[in-house]
Amino acid sequence: MKIRLITPALASARNGNSITASRWKRILSGLGHKLVVEQRYHGGSCDLVIALHALHSFDSIRRFREEHPELPLIVALTGTDLYRDIRKSPKARQSLELATRLVVLQPRATAELPEHLHAKTRVIYQSAKPVDGKTPQAKNGFRVCVIGHLRSEKDPLRTAMAARYLPDSSRLRVLHIGRALSDELKRWALAENQRNARYRWLGELPHWKTLLVLARSHLVALTSRMEGGSNVLCEAIAASVPVIASRIPGLVGTLGEDYPGYFPVGDSRALARLLRQVESDPEFYRRLKARCARLLPLVDPERERATWKALLQEIS
Repeated sequence: MKIRLITPALASARNGNSITASRWKRILSGLGHKLVVEQRYHGGSCDLVIALHALHSFDSIRRFREEHPELPLIVALTGTDLYRDIRKSPKARQSLELATRLVVLQPRATAELPEHLHAKTRVIYQSAKPVDGKTPQAKNGFRVCVIGHLRSEKDPLRTAMAARYLPDSSRLRVLHIGRALSDELKRWALAENQRNARYRWLGELPHWKTLLVLARSHLVALTSRMEGGSNVLCEAIAASVPVIASRIPGLVGTLGEDYPGYFPVGDSRALARLLRQVESDPEFYRRLKARCARLLPLVDPERERATWKALLQEIS
């Protein structure tokens, strides 16, 4: 098939959506399909459109459906779609109705959709390849990695603020990777760099280098207020690095309801207590690591490939 993949974020954006789009392009090309990746649908022939983001791709979704009412259309839903936009935006809700199939990245997402859309919704877990990295040494401190561009949905400075509450005996250090998407957050991160000895903002790094930092960390902290499905979580699982996470549906949907490493969204003191427990309690750390290891089959690239193959066969 000739497939047009519509994504508001091209590869140069280096964010979760661009990483997802690039991976899907590799998967679908590997399945023998011809892919065109573009930010907007400008017309032209194809057999299928896959649109990432119900709201931001709405104009493309509507135009394709108007020009080709008989052709299949897949709309993949992001965290802002699921947990904000479809509640507020008629355009986002219309995208759901226009789609032949909806793709979500973890099973809890389906509960956010109207019941009449459940039958056409498919779950495709994101995958990640293992990264070889040196096992971090305890003598070098306890390294916690935070990955994500600085924007409000990610609550990006939460781990830094929590680290302030740690006792002097703690050897925990926070490495934060990501570009500031506003001047205010940039000033905040730079100020935190100056006043918080436990925090270091590295700015934006190439994806390969980000994965090396992740693989050489003891722990990944996921502090988001909303997620559709986290690439960073999948990459941490694939790299055998345990995670602690805000208790939100987009993370619980992958980690499970009874995962022991949750903290309440936005609660710095609770996060600090959890960080201290992970650092100081080897048995608890092993529990987190073992739970994440059990999730490895979910992020297997072959699983994601097979799920996409089945979906394309279903709609063709």
